[in-house]
Amino acid sequence: MDLSSISDDLAEINGQITDIFRALSNGFQKLEKIKDVNRQSRQLEELTDKMRECKRLIKEFDREVKDIEGRNDPETNKMLSEKKQSMVKELNSYVALKKQHQTNLENNKRVDLFDGPNEGFAEDNVLLAS
Repeated sequence: MDLSSISDDLAEINGQITDIFRALSNGFQKLEKIKDVNRQSRQLEELTDKMRECKRLIKEFDREVKDIEGRNDPETNKMLSEKKQSMVKELNSYVALKKQHQTNLENNKRVDLFDGPNEGFAEDNVLLAS
């Protein structure tokens, strides 16, 4: 069903959410190709901002649905409710992906912290031994 036949506002919000989901998908693909920890962190922050915006839009979508609920037949209301649930589910999948990348990033940063000084100490030990 075309949302613009129900409400132009709903159709516009839905379009914005679709655009953000596309950007999130592309952003996570790009994130996996980035090697530098600092750049990964910045990319993850940008994706987090997009997720916040998406959450705000989903809430706006829900408010709009509630505003026009009385004018729609039950089947349309059911379809709109399912559409919202689908959006929430997709956003939650990106949140889980973000948490996974965040954990990996923190582990990588920890490894970098431990690797750096240890290398120097190993060389010092070799020098002391000789």
